[in-house]
Amino acid sequence: MTSRLAFAAAAVALTTLLAGCSSDPLAEQYRAGSDKGYISGDGTINEFAIGDRGEPIDFAGSTDAGTTVSSDDFAGEVLVVNFWYAECAPCRVEAPDLQALYEEHQPDGVEFLGVNLYNSTEGALAFARTYGIEYPSIIETESEQSAMLAFAGKVQPKAVPTTLVLDREGRVAARINGLADKSVLGTLIADTLAEKS
Repeated sequence: MTSRLAFAAAAVALTTLLAGCSSDPLAEQYRAGSDKGYISGDGTINEFAIGDRGEPIDFAGSTDAGTTVSSDDFAGEVLVVNFWYAECAPCRVEAPDLQALYEEHQPDGVEFLGVNLYNSTEGALAFARTYGIEYPSIIETESEQSAMLAFAGKVQPKAVPTTLVLDREGRVAARINGLADKSVLGTLIADTLAEKS
């Protein structure tokens, strides 16, 4: 009887805690299965054998931090590239997990870079503040969509979010088309890190 009470108390505490964390209505709607007309990726996960990765991705862009960034800045490192925008419900859901993985793997030489497809710099920075995102994002504009063009064929334009893991040579080693599950993405990062240079 005591263990049942302890279990019930723990369940109530967990429910209360989770209710207190649900401050994002759009993310909650997505978790509940309501897409509200939103087009998301289908959750497909692709891993590419070393011999099937093709050429390195050569990209460049201006970030929400006011700097320019290019593929050259990540030479020799594993890079996680996340395509997102602020109004995207699954992007909101996965944001804390992406930040946690960034913190976990940065000491291993893994870098993260967002590619914001629709928002202004101010909108992207507001999102970063809300979700505690510490890595930069390239800001794509209507007149300049250089990063999206560089990744053409690797990312479907309407399938947001999409997350890529690039190997140390800048080639796509893995892709998650849709919401990135933390454990799955963590495994894809670890597998790519484990590859011999």
